[in-house]
Amino acid sequence: LRVARHLAASVEAATVNPEISWQHAKAALSKASRVGIIREAAAEAAYNAGHFAEALIEFRAARRMRGIKEYWPLMADCERACGRPMKAIEMAGDPLVKNLDHASRVEMRIVAAGARMDMGNLDAALATLQCPDLTVTSVEPWSARIRYAYADVLEQMGRPQEALEWFHRAAAVDADMLTDSDQRIRKLEGKSSDLDTEDGYLYDDLEDLDDAEDFEKE
Repeated sequence: LRVARHLAASVEAATVNPEISWQHAKAALSKASRVGIIREAAAEAAYNAGHFAEALIEFRAARRMRGIKEYWPLMADCERACGRPMKAIEMAGDPLVKNLDHASRVEMRIVAAGARMDMGNLDAALATLQCPDLTVTSVEPWSARIRYAYADVLEQMGRPQEALEWFHRAAAVDADMLTDSDQRIRKLEGKSSDLDTEDGYLYDDLEDLDDAEDFEKE
């Protein structure tokens, strides 16, 4: 009964307070570590709370106990978060990836691109995301996520106008607001506006300078 209560509390707190969710999941885990669904809940709670080393342990256990292949991208992301981007890239090339469902394959591509960004290989990160899924017409959550990831790489590469376009494309299919595309758009549009304003001031200054020179000639 106590395990069930902790599990229910973990689920309830997941979107409100990930750390509290993780604490409840740990409490349930301490009482029922041999139950696959408990290991799964603990893995997800640890991941959402940013405890990636613990999440990796629990994902491995849950995958072993329950045989769920779709944990693979999350495990790779944990490797990346733990400072092992090369391991994440190796996992992306594992034959197992071909047997994942479509959403998980896209997620694996996003993780691999992120790992390449971590290693400073921005061109490789961008190339990793350049696939049919990037432009396909879909409102599935993975569509917003891959477009967002693509925009993020473009911004990191110093290509803000292209990044802005792709953040808009991500926002257009992000009905569940899984990304902060709107915030990134406002930030980039604000920078663009500031630049336009500065250019305007510069233009006014040049006009004033021309007027002054004409006045001196007279």
